[in-house]
Amino acid sequence: MFLDILLFILGIVLIIAGANYLTEGASVLARRFGVSPLVVGLTIVAFGTSSPELVVSLVSALRGNSDIAIGNVVGSNIFNVLVIGGITALVTPITITRSTIRREMPLMLLACLVLSVMALDRVFSGIGEVENVLSRSEGIILLGFFLIFLTYTFAIAKDKPSDPHVTSEPVKHYPLWLLIIFIIGGLASLIAGGELFVRSASSIARNLGMSEGFIGLTIVAAGTSLPELATSIAAALKKEPEIAVGNIVGSNIFNVFFILGTTATVTPIHIGGVSTLDFTMMSFAALLLYVFAVLFGQRVIKRMEGAVLVLCFVLYTVYLISQI
Repeated sequence: MFLDILLFILGIVLIIAGANYLTEGASVLARRFGVSPLVVGLTIVAFGTSSPELVVSLVSALRGNSDIAIGNVVGSNIFNVLVIGGITALVTPITITRSTIRREMPLMLLACLVLSVMALDRVFSGIGEVENVLSRSEGIILLGFFLIFLTYTFAIAKDKPSDPHVTSEPVKHYPLWLLIIFIIGGLASLIAGGELFVRSASSIARNLGMSEGFIGLTIVAAGTSLPELATSIAAALKKEPEIAVGNIVGSNIFNVFFILGTTATVTPIHIGGVSTLDFTMMSFAALLLYVFAVLFGQRVIKRMEGAVLVLCFVLYTVYLISQI
């Protein structure tokens, strides 16, 4: 058991380090070859922050641990909104741009609803014997949504090159050989970390008598969301909370459309330990964030509303623990 915990922590460290080095190497290399900061920000950086969830979900599904795969994404989306959004608002009230309220937040809510309809076959078919499965065809549909989202985002961002979600930092100077090591080493670290992470999480769940769904919704989801948590808190401390919101909303859209789309296309995801309540909580969290954003027309998530978000997560987690 102690060894599993150590391997679990090591897996998290390898995943986060791998994501950072892969993103850094690929971003600098792309900029060196003349790729614009806009393209780098919307593709490589966005992919890099979501790569922990992608690796864990894909490895879990391929190993037959489907509940960890789906629980990771559903739990990450809940964690992103309620914990990261809540803590960020507690640090400093979040002013949200009109474009985020009009475009990205509704799309995040749509992603949650589409995933719920696709995953909960038993509920929406009305047939009790039907198994909840995210099929390959549904994975392809999710990837289609992702391509539409990416195309639309590029079109909008080109019209507004000052979009706060896109970084325009100066190019860092690394030797070419070091960039290659960053990319290859980062990718290897992600794969090795994902394998350790999933294997140890499954073992911990069995030893403690917990379901893989519970582990995926809580510990795994929190672990893979650490890059978003660090980025959002840093943005809040720098008095740039709008970047934190863009990070949260964009990550949730990526999680559903890209990560589950890719994973389900590679191998169908059989859903057993993630319940209707969990999918409902994911959609409710997205809706609550949107309501707080448009409340009174001020486009501000205040500290009190941040406290409500965190409290909702605490109550949800207490309920999950009570069901063990």
